[in-house]
Amino acid sequence: MKRLGALTLAAVLVVAGLSACRGEDNSDQQSATGMKTDVGITKEPCPKSDHKDRGCIYLGIISDLTVGPFHALAVPITEAQKAFWRRVNAQGGIGGYDVDAETYVRDNKYNPQTHNEVYQEIKGKVLALAQSLGSPTTAAILPDMKTNNILAAPAAWTSGYAFEDNILESGANYCFESMNAVDYANDTFKPKTVMAVHLAGDYGDDAAAGTKIAAEKLGLKFIDVKTDSGTDKQAGAVTAIVTQKPDLVIITTGPADTAAVVGGAAQRGFTGKFIGTSPSWNPGLLQSPAAPALKALYLQTAPWKTFSTDSPGHKAMREALGSSITPNDGYTSGWVWSYPLLAALKAAEANKDLTRAGLMKAAKSLTKVDYEGMLPDGAGNFAGGPDAQLRESLVYNPAAGNGTTDVPLVKDYFVGPTAKDYKLDKPCYEKL
Repeated sequence: MKRLGALTLAAVLVVAGLSACRGEDNSDQQSATGMKTDVGITKEPCPKSDHKDRGCIYLGIISDLTVGPFHALAVPITEAQKAFWRRVNAQGGIGGYDVDAETYVRDNKYNPQTHNEVYQEIKGKVLALAQSLGSPTTAAILPDMKTNNILAAPAAWTSGYAFEDNILESGANYCFESMNAVDYANDTFKPKTVMAVHLAGDYGDDAAAGTKIAAEKLGLKFIDVKTDSGTDKQAGAVTAIVTQKPDLVIITTGPADTAAVVGGAAQRGFTGKFIGTSPSWNPGLLQSPAAPALKALYLQTAPWKTFSTDSPGHKAMREALGSSITPNDGYTSGWVWSYPLLAALKAAEANKDLTRAGLMKAAKSLTKVDYEGMLPDGAGNFAGGPDAQLRESLVYNPAAGNGTTDVPLVKDYFVGPTAKDYKLDKPCYEKL
């Protein structure tokens, strides 16, 4: 009310009425078809819908769209998700409703406080979040999500999500991904010393924990080096690498930081191997001064295959996005992350309950998700508990490509012995 300032009472009533139209009323509603609904669903069509006989399900997106370290990935992630839900609408929508993932798109600038602020703006207007980008940023809203039965598809892979009913994660988490990276390196490079260079928080700490667990199981020396985000803040990490001379560095930062660390270490004579966790890379790095170092020293792990892959899901994604876009695996990630929420919505539709509570119940009942071939069989078992988490990941050599997503695959989906035997009894980052 403070923001309304000098608005007249009539204007205030109009605003309140419009808010209610957008689904802010928490009381259950029953449609003519017997479908229960509450928040974030309206009888009125979505603003851009061509289907005037359908109502609207509003989904929110909170992403790093301008100045944060992951915006180069986040923008295509967001565009792919918009295209994904447009495809759902073209295929008939959900329970007599189209899905709108465009009206409530907000920028978090990869800042937890900003993330929470924009979440508070939209939470009363959406059924669920089609995207919540970042581990530390999502952590800032998770308690409120639990209170309000709000489901979210994350743009992150922390192992902590295995213990959260409100999060519909996809792909191997950072912990398993890093375990697999160390096991792959052990078979290929035979390192004796492994260093984790990473950002603090759920993202970097989760990957570092997986690195530590694998190194200890293999009898390798482990060194932990935390760093801050920013290309001008990597001198300490570079010095740690060149003075301690690990055989392998698992790096978990933003892409620009990766270039600063790899390039800086190579410039000072380091010749060991780097393997980057999935968000650490962007094709634009091959246009940076660090490109020669990256080509010589760098490999990349990934939770799923690249944009140009020949699977039904990848084909559907490329068709939905059109030929005018520049291929980027941000698109691939955004598309993959959308499947579990679609599966939950379809399950809730079958139960005739599209309330927030109904959607939560439907999500927890999922034993598998149809990713249209973009993830291995068995992915998306949300009813199976933490140990049902997908553990397969891949290894790519992106620096051997041509600056696009068409890059050499070094090792197809695999689970190393560390991840295969590991019991996920708590978030990995708690064990670092």
